[in-house]
Amino acid sequence: MTFLSILYGIFLLSVLGIYWSLEARSLKLLILLAASLVFYSSLQLQYVPLLLGMTLLNFWLGRAIAAPRDWRTPEEDDWQLAQQDWNNRRLNLLCAGVFLNVLLLVSFKYVPFLISSVGAALSLSTAQESADWIGDRLIAPLGISFFTFECIAYLVDVYRGAPPTRSFLLFSSYKLFFPKLISGPITRFHPLADQIKTLKFPQPNQIVEGLWLIACGAVKKLLLADHIGTLVDLSFNNLQRAGSGDLWLATFAYGLQLYLDFSGYVDVARGSAILLGFELPQNFNFPYFSTSIADFWRRWHITLGDWLRNYLYFPLGGSRKNLTRTCVNLAIVMLIAGIWHGAAWGFVVWGLLHGLALVAHRLTEAQSQRFPALKSWWQSLPGTVTAWALTQFMVFTSWTFFRLPNLRESGLVVQRLWGHPADIQFAQKIYVEALGSSRLQTTVLLLLIGVGMAIAYLIQRGLKVQLNWSVKILLVPICLFAAWLFAPNETAPYIYFDF
Repeated sequence: MTFLSILYGIFLLSVLGIYWSLEARSLKLLILLAASLVFYSSLQLQYVPLLLGMTLLNFWLGRAIAAPRDWRTPEEDDWQLAQQDWNNRRLNLLCAGVFLNVLLLVSFKYVPFLISSVGAALSLSTAQESADWIGDRLIAPLGISFFTFECIAYLVDVYRGAPPTRSFLLFSSYKLFFPKLISGPITRFHPLADQIKTLKFPQPNQIVEGLWLIACGAVKKLLLADHIGTLVDLSFNNLQRAGSGDLWLATFAYGLQLYLDFSGYVDVARGSAILLGFELPQNFNFPYFSTSIADFWRRWHITLGDWLRNYLYFPLGGSRKNLTRTCVNLAIVMLIAGIWHGAAWGFVVWGLLHGLALVAHRLTEAQSQRFPALKSWWQSLPGTVTAWALTQFMVFTSWTFFRLPNLRESGLVVQRLWGHPADIQFAQKIYVEALGSSRLQTTVLLLLIGVGMAIAYLIQRGLKVQLNWSVKILLVPICLFAAWLFAPNETAPYIYFDF
């Protein structure tokens, strides 16, 4: 069962009918938990006990970290020692919890990669065979990266003073909440728990908003991303025959596909959550119109960026120390972000490129503070356009390593981005026969999608205009029907299912 399938529609309607027919909050949570287990079981039944076990472990660790100190000290002089022991105990429990969660993630996602990398470094011929054997048999649980990050965030929040929950039903309902379980958005426990305390049946405008988000997600995924993905797959699966123009087009197309695919998933997740009475955090805010790489990360995968700032960047020192230390912290955070996305050197390179871009932005910002003329130029129209162009050039070209994490393939793309002619039959086979259009027509269609995004950005951000609920309710069935009618014969899985 996946989003935007007939089965999911029946499932969601059934859950909503049972869920809102119950009065008691505990019964609602029980239905949510049962529905989440059914949803995940339809995808990977074998990992349900593992997720339940890790949920129980983190629930217990949260309570243990927050357990109060025993103030009954026999001597007044022992107070400081007792306080120190209590602090050490809490820190040790936190470290143990973080270690166990990271160990779970590493065990499923990175063991073949680590074996292969160590084997290559030590020239062990059997290492790659072992890595391939493990990789073929070890399938990572869906959503394991998001699951792990949420667990770590909960333990750190409790360590910092947030109250732990004493209800396993509440905690497990949050951790396994099916709209966000597979690919986020990454959600912290306490904001969601606060919503449960004031849970009410959604108002008519909220119901329309939930349906509208689901319809928007269907259009983004089925009508746009999956069709764009056909071009991307055909181009990147025929690297030896593609020319420079084809590779540039495929790179641009993949940037659009990734955004539309992932933001479409989040739209459906948020829409489903609204119908259940919850507000999940926004995850995208027109990232391709940002004018700096720092602004891009405030708009792209917003909940991941928040997690990286709160639980990595700030603990490392953030920008509180000197400029050099700030740049090092930025590079470390983005390197970890790259590794989090996947076990391949391409993700490492992607993270390092974004880290270097953030460092360059921070250094440029520091120079702009010293030279008012430079600051004024960046704030002018030519400077803003230049900043936008540089940012998007970096973002889109670095997507190559994201799409092709094998460095041989991504390196070949980089080498052939300039001055490389295409195979004489490439255009005929790919554009005409497979896609039913010319390269020029394909390029125009992709540009029109970009123009449509720009128009939506100007209307929502510039003119501050939003569609009212009556217009949305009229558009919902049209969008859903168009997505169903023009969807590809085979719907591709969501890209972020791999992460």
